[in-house]
Amino acid sequence: MFRLIHPWLAFTAAVSLSVLAEPAGAARQQDFDLPAQPLAAALLQFARQVNQPLLFDPALLSGLQAPALRGRFAPEQLLQLLLQGQPLQAIPKAQGWLIKARAEPPAPAPLIASNKNASKAAVEVIAIRASGNLADSQTDPALWPARLQLKRQALGVQDSLVAADMADWPDLNLADSLQRVPGISITREGGEGRQISLRGLGPDFSRVQVNGMEALGTSSSPMDSRGGVSRSRAFDFNIFASELFNQIDVKKSYSADQEEGGIAGTVNLHTAQPFDYESRQATLSVQLGTNSNTDSTDPRIAALLSNTWGDVGALVSVAYSNRATKEYGSNTTRWRRETGKKAADASDTELQALLDSGELWFPRGHRYSVWQNDQSRLGVTAALQYKPSADFSLALDLMHGTLENQLSEHHLAVKDNSTVNSLVWRGSSGQQTGDKEVVYADYKNASWRNENRQDYNESVFNQLSLSADWRLNESWQLTALLGHSSSDYEQPQVTKLNIEASKQVNIITDFTQDAFYGHSYSPDFDITSLDGYRVKDLYFQSNFIYSDFDHARLDLHYQLNDNASLSVGVNYKTFSNSGYERMAQDFPNHVATPQNQGVKTLTADRVRLFSGHPDQSWLVGNLTSMLPFYGLQDFVLTDHYLVKNSAYDLTEQIKAFYLQPHWQGVVAGRLLKLDLGLRYFNTTLSSQGYPSGELVSLQRRYADYLPSLNLVYELTDNLLWRSGLSQNITRPSPTDMSLSAAVSQTLQNEQDNGNVNRGNPNLKPFASNNLDTALEWYFDEVGLASVALFYKDISNLIVTETQQLLYSELDLPAELLPKGKTINDIFNVSSPQNAGSSSIKGFELALQRGLDFLPAPFNHFGVMANFTWADGKTLYRNVQNSGEDAVKAFPGLSRQSYNFTLYYDTEQWGARLAAAHRSRYITAVESGSIDDDERGYHASTTVDFSAFYQLSDQLKLNIEGINLTNVRDESYSDSSDRAYNTTLSGRTYMVGLTLQF
Repeated sequence: MFRLIHPWLAFTAAVSLSVLAEPAGAARQQDFDLPAQPLAAALLQFARQVNQPLLFDPALLSGLQAPALRGRFAPEQLLQLLLQGQPLQAIPKAQGWLIKARAEPPAPAPLIASNKNASKAAVEVIAIRASGNLADSQTDPALWPARLQLKRQALGVQDSLVAADMADWPDLNLADSLQRVPGISITREGGEGRQISLRGLGPDFSRVQVNGMEALGTSSSPMDSRGGVSRSRAFDFNIFASELFNQIDVKKSYSADQEEGGIAGTVNLHTAQPFDYESRQATLSVQLGTNSNTDSTDPRIAALLSNTWGDVGALVSVAYSNRATKEYGSNTTRWRRETGKKAADASDTELQALLDSGELWFPRGHRYSVWQNDQSRLGVTAALQYKPSADFSLALDLMHGTLENQLSEHHLAVKDNSTVNSLVWRGSSGQQTGDKEVVYADYKNASWRNENRQDYNESVFNQLSLSADWRLNESWQLTALLGHSSSDYEQPQVTKLNIEASKQVNIITDFTQDAFYGHSYSPDFDITSLDGYRVKDLYFQSNFIYSDFDHARLDLHYQLNDNASLSVGVNYKTFSNSGYERMAQDFPNHVATPQNQGVKTLTADRVRLFSGHPDQSWLVGNLTSMLPFYGLQDFVLTDHYLVKNSAYDLTEQIKAFYLQPHWQGVVAGRLLKLDLGLRYFNTTLSSQGYPSGELVSLQRRYADYLPSLNLVYELTDNLLWRSGLSQNITRPSPTDMSLSAAVSQTLQNEQDNGNVNRGNPNLKPFASNNLDTALEWYFDEVGLASVALFYKDISNLIVTETQQLLYSELDLPAELLPKGKTINDIFNVSSPQNAGSSSIKGFELALQRGLDFLPAPFNHFGVMANFTWADGKTLYRNVQNSGEDAVKAFPGLSRQSYNFTLYYDTEQWGARLAAAHRSRYITAVESGSIDDDERGYHASTTVDFSAFYQLSDQLKLNIEGINLTNVRDESYSDSSDRAYNTTLSGRTYMVGLTLQF
């Protein structure tokens, strides 16, 4: 696959052999030369030299001095000498140490004035949010070293969040927390985050681990513009509350000891274990929230209980929330350059000539829309841990997450707008293509179509893992992991009812006042009255997706001598993904209608007035009375209604091995650390399904080597240079590799082609050559300024290719045909194919700084800011059904994104104002679509606020405001920038109490 494999193989083998040839000597002892200096500086120098994390509160060390120490010591021995005579102790952790005060009252005077909450927070990083939830301290700057030291100690390019960081911001779920990391942008659903893009690459390119195991979380969106049901490798972070995690590592560069699969990077989510804390922990948080669109009262509860009994510990944490959401707005179902429309006045030859010109772009069907959701989210983590010493830990971790959505969706749509009284057009903006867009039209004999859709869906995540960490002796360390996870998405039944006033209404559609928020109305028809309405159709659908991971991993680390070590590991993983769809449509016309078949007249008891949209009210069919009228009140989509061609089953069996030497030493008087690794993987893919109505199975194998080199060089004590070279892959999405066929049921105009999408199990994985480099300046013990550059050369790109075929040539059953189509009609048949290569490049800037140099009281201010720029393009086939290919930005790539937080913190109270921005980005370029050459979203900036007040040592008051500006979510159609879907999700406010006891 890659050009550089053989040189890397030779180089890695040579380095490994040379390392092995060095004498082991006095294992783990090192030469130290530490001058007399402040204790905090000595500890930082020590941590850098031994390459282990060391967590402490700078306030706890204020005024303390360390003696000069020179000679050859084991790290533990030197650390004890540094702390000898000090009121401090070093607590061994799984990696590194934690510095805390001794149990007896400290003697030195400088400690008496220290922040009483700061040391507690630095010692006990609790896996629960503080802003309305659970944590020791919300915004004390003493917590910063935990995050910055994780970043500093990492050999690759990495950003980390600990529980206190997530507590600082007003976040509704895990995705909201991740958006604060440099390089990460998020998509939103119902006013909260759902999926991430990392360094310009979309959600499919980021690999997610939970407690070291790869995992997949699957949910859905009711909006087509947001992708509907997720059938990809993208992780839906809205399944989890951030309260459940005490650390998140975002690894942006790749090394051979990481599992392959995330070209963009790897997000590792860690839940808490009992020995993370020094004593019993019990925390409870209760919050109440509301939203300006719903005026609901939404509870949010979180709790954590942890204790240890000698060598054994147990922990359980729970997070539950119930939230009502409502998004409303205006959409067009995209635009189309249309011919065939008629002037209402046959004598208006000028208008008819314009309609016949083929130059006018009309909204396909402007509509008002409301999406309401009653959402419940439950998360549970539990851990049992056996830890008889700092050298051995055995842990059993369990995680459960459930996301339930009870959705109610309503639309008032303009249809059958083929007769025109008058219109106004204007030239398109966007790319100045000169398209004539109809921004005002008066239609005659058009239709109102009013939709009522009810949907329940549930996402369930479960994971069980057993992990061991054993330091066998001074030279050998073993880690092992065995586990299983599952992610199940079930949408047991979607019920959709349309009523319409068909081809009898004058309708005016007007986009002249707001190009992205149109209005439609009838001057001579009452859309709230029963007169003129009839039943159009009744439709049922269900979707099911099941994913499972089984994982086994063993890693050995051998300390060869003071400067060199060797890591080797093996892992075995299986991933299975299956899904299917059921569907029953065309009631009450269908012969299977139990009663009143074909009756479409309406009575007052079978309709109701919907008033949930602030701009308009309209009549909708009442499902509560309509279903019994047709005898469908107990209707269930059984296997009889299975869409056979949608059923697929995909399994990947992955075996991997890696070898990675590590070395550190002094070069030009400064410390250099590096690792050089090589990973081998072998994948067996099995795919089966019914692409043409009969069961088809396929199995294939592919394997390759992935080299990596990462280094860190200390240019000064506080200035680090990182660099990395690596190769990685991302496997195609399950739906792209499935042996399935999906026939679109979207209602078409008679002249439109139908659409069929098929998978391709012969796809090769994306492959990338990666370059990462960064400069990081750590200052004043709590500050950071950094710049990072990245470049990825990506091959085996996947594009969608479309050909036009008669339906009769597809070997698909006729019952899958959309209404109005026959087997003799032409369909656009699309499938994914590998084609070509491309690249993506960019940079990140980050600054974190307390403004303690300002005069009081302004010295309590601080800023956290980051900015990311990314640029990359990929190939798209048959754009806008032109037969021509085009090169455009990668899906999900925002060229600019930034986060800016201004905070003010004291021991008693604090507040922060945070803004998150991402620029315009593409979501899809649909091969063969005649409606647009791309789709995407406009730039957006969300503003959030949080504050706390410490009522007592144990009780804290928290308030939060989310999306304070009620920013519009604007989806566009075509590079000419036409309106697709515009929604508003409202402002969210929360108030709560956190009790630590």
